Amino acid sequence: MASRSATLVERLGLRAPILQSPMAGVSTPQMAAAVSNAGGLGALGIGAASVEQAAEMLHQTRAITDRPININAFCHRPAISDDVVEAAWLERLSPIFHCYNSVPPQELREIYTSFVVDTDMQALLVKERPAVVSFHFGLPETNVIEQLQEVGCLLFATATSVEEAGQLVAAGIDAIVAQGWEAGGHRGIFDPASPDTRLNTIPLIRQLVECTDLPLIAAGGIMTGADIAQALAAGATAAQLGTAFIACPESSADAGYRAALLADAPTTEMIAAISGRPARCLTNKFTAWAQANTDADIPEYPITYDAGKALNAAAKSVGDWGYGAQWAGQGAARARALPAAELMDVLFAELDAAESATTR
Repeated sequence: MASRSATLVERLGLRAPILQSPMAGVSTPQMAAAVSNAGGLGALGIGAASVEQAAEMLHQTRAITDRPININAFCHRPAISDDVVEAAWLERLSPIFHCYNSVPPQELREIYTSFVVDTDMQALLVKERPAVVSFHFGLPETNVIEQLQEVGCLLFATATSVEEAGQLVAAGIDAIVAQGWEAGGHRGIFDPASPDTRLNTIPLIRQLVECTDLPLIAAGGIMTGADIAQALAAGATAAQLGTAFIACPESSADAGYRAALLADAPTTEMIAAISGRPARCLTNKFTAWAQANTDADIPEYPITYDAGKALNAAAKSVGDWGYGAQWAGQGAARARALPAAELMDVLFAELDAAESATTR
């Protein structure tokens, strides 16, 4: 493995450079602990959690592992409400709600508070001092970065382009999560209104290797130990896997999500209609509706998500799982339904085999 890979692995005490993606709404204390106990870096996504919920998740995880974990926060620009756009969005969704003997919400709200303005969540992480704090959609203010580093937290942040990586370097972030276009879940682009380079993971890693010495964590389309070895060979410091862990029994994915993931040849689409920001989802009824309604103005994230969650609840109430936020990457067809610890052992063995094959 590359020397800078060894440095990050040694600092975190990992068996190998394998990281579990935080996956807000899917990761659990049991998953994070299992991955960390196995020798990887487990993670919790708190982007959808209240301060109280985040504290409880962290305490539950620490009760079952003393290994490092990664706590991930969303750093999106707080939403700007537009009553006209939101009313039109609800009107457009109304026929689907009626199909499930339901009605859309009367109004939409910003259901998540961005970490950039959530001083209570910032204070919680400074107090709790997780080994790693990571940021998605951008960065908090400089003083927050400094406070977290002062108490010993390693800071990771997502970049989808060379330009975003440059901002992370300038801010003093410790490692860059290089998110390729293949990745499941929310695209980490700082400004979704800006042009997206749509670089795949390996080309992005190769570009970043040329312009920064920071550790690079490859994220997107990585499902096996052979995929991890490919990312390391391209210059990555480590690999972060998300979709690979969704089918684990420790995840909080519901039955419909698991069935869609483990179906024959699942496909994915990048859409903004579920939450208000581009995100890669398993092809389902919601993605089909989104593709047929590309002319609509979408409310801002996470205001749109308020409607998306209400629609999913209405459909699920009558046994239809087709409107879930079933986030998954382009490697979805290679998902394996194994306990997290067993999956980690498989990944370690596959990585060793792939690296041994390249040195023969």
